[in-house]
Amino acid sequence: MRVGTLRPGLAATSIVRILLASTCFSVSLFAQEAPTAPPAAVTAPPALDPLKVPDLSPGRNLHGAPDKAIRVDVDLALINVTITDPYNRLVTGLEAENFRVYEDNIEQEVAHFSNEDVPVSIGVIFDLSGSMANKVDKSRLAALQFFKTANPQDEFFLVSFNDRAQLISPFTTSIEDLQTRLMFTAAHGRTALLDAIYLGLSQMKGARNTKRALLIISDGGDNHSRYSERDVRSFVKEADVQVYAIGIFDPSGNRSTPEEQGGPSMLGDLTDMTGGRTFPVANLNDLPDIAIKISMELRNQYVIGFRPSNRQHDGKWRKLKIKLRPPKGLPPLNVYAKTGYLAPGR
Repeated sequence: MRVGTLRPGLAATSIVRILLASTCFSVSLFAQEAPTAPPAAVTAPPALDPLKVPDLSPGRNLHGAPDKAIRVDVDLALINVTITDPYNRLVTGLEAENFRVYEDNIEQEVAHFSNEDVPVSIGVIFDLSGSMANKVDKSRLAALQFFKTANPQDEFFLVSFNDRAQLISPFTTSIEDLQTRLMFTAAHGRTALLDAIYLGLSQMKGARNTKRALLIISDGGDNHSRYSERDVRSFVKEADVQVYAIGIFDPSGNRSTPEEQGGPSMLGDLTDMTGGRTFPVANLNDLPDIAIKISMELRNQYVIGFRPSNRQHDGKWRKLKIKLRPPKGLPPLNVYAKTGYLAPGR
């Protein structure tokens, strides 16, 4: 969702702070956070058993057990909101009165508002299919830069995928462990992207933080999943998880299969639904900078809460829309937030 707006009387230079996420800033951060060279001899960590998928029928998770949907609290619905300016720079410093919330086109009263940097539970979904062979080194560096910009209270897990999705590391706060496990990965095989996203959403049920996000690093397209796009979209609707993607897409003229051609739009639909974004990558050298930009975005979001005026427990999809009251002196602003949520069932 994007809306251009401003608020009268707000001095843009003193109240609204714009966090520059320009290339030069990101390069500066990258230079400070560049990973050190690994030791000459490193022992590979013991591999985790791949997650078995005994029953992949809709309505069951990757353990074969019935899904328990994560649904929004009927008393207080929370929305993570990102605001950017026309140059795609993050905008902070707005107040509760700058926001208007609509559910199914009915305005709701804002009952909670904050913009604090809170701990996040994050899952990284890492593409190790054969098409990533010449991109995996830069992708690995991007993932490490993303981990290194974390807060001490953040936790991460890591899922890789090629012919099948596999949990490489469960939730951990050890960046060193994640870095070591990423070192012993190689790209080969086909692409089970949808299974990997489903596995990531399932793993997120064990998160200890309220704020949760997935970061997908992939060149898009799926040609080997047991779950369908419809299954994953349904799970995304049930899960209160923001989804971001770094899309290392080939030029449109070089996408030879229907899966490759549909990959960008599939990732874009999933991320937009959750209030995240897909960042296409034209130059592999930009990957670490984009990872840092996504990390900054997760740290600088507004959280808006409201108590739905519709109290029915009907399990239906409720459409959401966030609008801004225009602060004076600022250009039109862009709004990114999830497009809806599932109401509680009976």
